[in-house]
Amino acid sequence: MDLDIKRNGSRPSQKGSQDWFTGAVRVDALFQAPDPARVGAGQVTFEPGARTAWHTHPLGQTLIVTAGLGWVQREGGTVEEIRPGDVVWFPPGLKHWHGASPTTAMTHIAIQESLDGKNVDWMEKVNDEQYRM
Repeated sequence: MDLDIKRNGSRPSQKGSQDWFTGAVRVDALFQAPDPARVGAGQVTFEPGARTAWHTHPLGQTLIVTAGLGWVQREGGTVEEIRPGDVVWFPPGLKHWHGASPTTAMTHIAIQESLDGKNVDWMEKVNDEQYRM
């Protein structure tokens, strides 16, 4: 067994799917560890006002904010600001969303593990009224 280096620029950027995101979102895959490991990560950049749909993760998710000003919210909670250097943990099964503030883009690294090959369960989109709360 040998180490594996993913060279910068070797993986193309992807547009965030309109099924799962509102607004302009760019997703840059960072890694998906091979079996038996189950962790993967991506860098996600949200333009102002862009956000995820509501979703959960079977084994939780960690966000590391690297740039800008973002918002996160768990179901039933208030919208919380997140800034570069902040680390956010969403426990397994916690319904939540995250994205940029209305006026400032935000980038984070999202780290999650897969359970039976699945690392996220997508739900309904966050509407404008929910986003502006």
